[in-house]
Amino acid sequence: MAGQVASSRSSESFEYMLLEGDPCELRPVLSTTTEHSPWIDPNVLKLKHRIGRGPFGDVWIATQHRRTDDYDHYHEVAVKMLYPIKDDQIKTCLAKFETMFSKCKGIENVCFLDGVSLQIGRVCIVMKYYEGSIGDKMARLKGGRLSLSDVLRYSDDLAQGVLELHRRGILLLNLKPCNFLLDKNDRAVIGDFGIPFLLHGLSLPCPDLIQRLGTPNYMAPEQWEPSINGPFSFEADSWGFGCSIVEMLSGSQPWRGRSSDEIYQLVAIKKEKPDIPRGLPSELEDILYGCFEYDFRNRPSMKDIVHAFQSCKGSICSENDANYQMAEKSSYVNYTDWSLLKDQLQVGDTVRSRKPKNSCKPEIMEIPEGTVVGMESDGFVLVRVHGIHNPLRVHSSMVERVTFGLVVGDWVRVMNEDKKQSPVGILHSIERDGMVTAGFIGLDTLWTGHCSKLQLAESYCIGQFLRVKSSISMPRFEWPHKQGGEWATGRIYDIHPNGCLVVKFPGKFSFGETGSYLADPSEVELISFKKCDGVVKKYQHLEDFHWAVRPLVIAFGLFTAMKLGIFVGKSVGRSRKKVGKVTILSGQVEEQLDRQSSADSAWLPHSVANILFGEGVATPAR
Repeated sequence: MAGQVASSRSSESFEYMLLEGDPCELRPVLSTTTEHSPWIDPNVLKLKHRIGRGPFGDVWIATQHRRTDDYDHYHEVAVKMLYPIKDDQIKTCLAKFETMFSKCKGIENVCFLDGVSLQIGRVCIVMKYYEGSIGDKMARLKGGRLSLSDVLRYSDDLAQGVLELHRRGILLLNLKPCNFLLDKNDRAVIGDFGIPFLLHGLSLPCPDLIQRLGTPNYMAPEQWEPSINGPFSFEADSWGFGCSIVEMLSGSQPWRGRSSDEIYQLVAIKKEKPDIPRGLPSELEDILYGCFEYDFRNRPSMKDIVHAFQSCKGSICSENDANYQMAEKSSYVNYTDWSLLKDQLQVGDTVRSRKPKNSCKPEIMEIPEGTVVGMESDGFVLVRVHGIHNPLRVHSSMVERVTFGLVVGDWVRVMNEDKKQSPVGILHSIERDGMVTAGFIGLDTLWTGHCSKLQLAESYCIGQFLRVKSSISMPRFEWPHKQGGEWATGRIYDIHPNGCLVVKFPGKFSFGETGSYLADPSEVELISFKKCDGVVKKYQHLEDFHWAVRPLVIAFGLFTAMKLGIFVGKSVGRSRKKVGKVTILSGQVEEQLDRQSSADSAWLPHSVANILFGEGVATPAR
C-alpha cells in the first residue's frame, strides 16, 4: 500500500523508507534521511501545463522522476515558479528556502514540500499536488458561499497549521481561500506558504513585488509599508485569516473590484475594515472583530483563534445560512481586548497598574509596584504591595508585568544606533530572561535582542505638540516650515507600533481634508506652554492649536479698537456739550447782571474813588 512508512530512530538522525504494494508484499520505493538537501535536480522535473497564476509566480503541474538503484518512479507534483529574481539574489533565496524547508517538516495540515529547483533561470518550489482548493470549491457553489459548519471545520484545520508554523518562526503573509488546499479526505491544508517572507529583503526586478508582501485584498495595514506602518509580525496573518473567513462566509472577496492603490487608501490610510456578517456564533464574531484591529498588538494570536474555533465546534447558528451571509455589517460591540491576553502572569512576577496606551491623561497608580503571590481561576491575582499588610485582589487585566525595569509599551532607545533605523521605538514583548522584541522605524520586522542593549526614552502620546529639533537640518520625513524659516509645530494624531508619529498641523489653514505628516521620535521635541519663554512665544504656541486663532485674535482686536474708538468719541462729544452749555449760561448771567446794574444805578452809592480822591460826579452849572 502506497504511503506506508517503515521508520527507525537513532540519537543522531531519523531514517525512513517508503514502501509500496500489497500489505503482504511491500517493496521499497525511496530511502532517505531528514538531513537531505532540499535541492532537486532540474533534469528530473518535467513541466506539463500551468494551472494558476498568483502575485508571486505561476503554478504548474509537473512530473518528478525519482530513481534508485533498482526502481524508477514518476509522480505528479505542483511547482510554484516564482517571477524572475536577479541572478545575484538567487543564492540568498535558496538559502532562505533551505532554512524554511528544515523548519516545516512533519507539520499536520500543511502542504508537504518536496524541495526547490531552477527552471529556465527561475526558482521553482516543488510541493505535493492536491486536486483542488477551498477557492475552487466556493467557485462551484451557488453564491460562492460555504456553510457555517464547513467554515468552522476548515478553519479549525487551517488555524492549527498556521499556529504550528508560527511556533517554528515562519510567517505566511499570503493567506487566502485559493491557497487553502483540500486533501482526499476533505481536510483543509495550507499551501503556497512563506513565499512573501522568502522574497522579503531581496532586490527584485519588479518594483511592485518589492512594495507588496502578499495579495492586496488580504493584506494587513502594516504589510503595505512595514518600515513605516509596521513592523509586520505573526498578527499580520490574523488579518489575512480573518479576510479569508469572511470571504468563505459571504462568497465575496474583500475589496472586490478595487485596485491596489484603492485598497491601500482604504486599509492603510482610512483604516476601513471588511464587513462582518451577522448571526455568527459569538466566539467567531469576537475573533473576526479582533482580526481587523488596525494596531496588530490588539489582534488575537493564532493560539487565540484556534481556541475560538474549537469552542465553536458543534455550535449551531441561530439563523439560517442565507440570513447571516446576506446580512449587513454587524453591530457587535462587546468584543475582547486581545492585547490584554498577550502575557500570562506567574507567581513571583513584579507588576504595576496598567497604564493607558498612547494617552496623556494623568495616571492613577493604585499599585505602583508589587509582587504576584497568588493566582485564581477566574482571572484574578493576589498582589503584595509594600506597606500594605494584606495582598490586593485585582484582575490580571488591570496590571502589567515589570521585568528588568521595562514594561511592554515602553518607549526605548537602542544604544548602538544604526542610521538605517530610528534609535527610538516601542517595546513589544519582554521575556523573563530579558530577551525583548521592539519596533523601530526603518525595520520591516521586529528587532530582537537583550534588554541590556536598550534604555528608556522619552514617551509620546496622542494630543501632544511637537516640532523638529533645531539641530536637525534634514529630517527623515518631510516637515513644513513657518514663514520665518523655523520648523512648524504639529500635534500627534496617531502612533504606529514602531513609534512612527502621525502629525497634523491644525495651525496651518488648508482646503479640504487636513493632510498628515510623519515624524521620527528621535528627531522631534515636545512643545508646551511651560517650555515657551515670554508672552510672544506663548501666543505663537496658542496659534498652533488651530489656524483660526490668529484671525479671531485680529478680529477681536479690530472689534475692541472700534468699540474703544466709539466710546472715546462719545465721551469727547459729551464733554464738549457740557463746556458749551456752561459758556452760554455764564454769558446769560453776565448779560442779566449788566441789565440789573443799569436799572439800579440811581440808588447805588458813589464809587469809592469819589470818596477817596474827591472825584465826584459832575454837577450842572448854575
